[in-house]
Amino acid sequence: MKKKIAIRCLLGAPIGLAISTAIAIAISLVIGDGRFYPVVPELIASCGTEINAVLLQSVCSVLYGAAWAGASVIWEIDDWSILHQTAAHLIICSLATFPMAYFMRWMEHSIGGVLIYFSIFFAIYFLIWISQYLSIKKRLQQINRKVAQNNCVEK
Repeated sequence: MKKKIAIRCLLGAPIGLAISTAIAIAISLVIGDGRFYPVVPELIASCGTEINAVLLQSVCSVLYGAAWAGASVIWEIDDWSILHQTAAHLIICSLATFPMAYFMRWMEHSIGGVLIYFSIFFAIYFLIWISQYLSIKKRLQQINRKVAQNNCVEK
């Protein structure tokens, strides 16, 4: 299990950096003034220079990707209920995401900002979770139908 987590973390690290870069490119395209916006201005102010802010965000994005990828192993623990898996995964991912959003200045540093952040995070998490759940449920129903058909043919 530890080896699987380590491998997932190593695979997730560059994915986290790639996603962070893709988001920066998308934001820059949406702004549409021809400039590249790799980080939020507040992070540049906190770090002193743009390159320091980009380096910090890059390192954090690597760690962030590793955390989410490593947490995916939770879904393979067969002796845990779906509720146990979901709670553990949600806690780990929340613990990885909130500090990242806070320190990278992706959210307002206020009670309202924290409440809005968690509302958005939980809404997105729930939508992804429910879509995955329904997809897996549909696939299991299809497999069960095929197994039932094969059992009827063999008898």
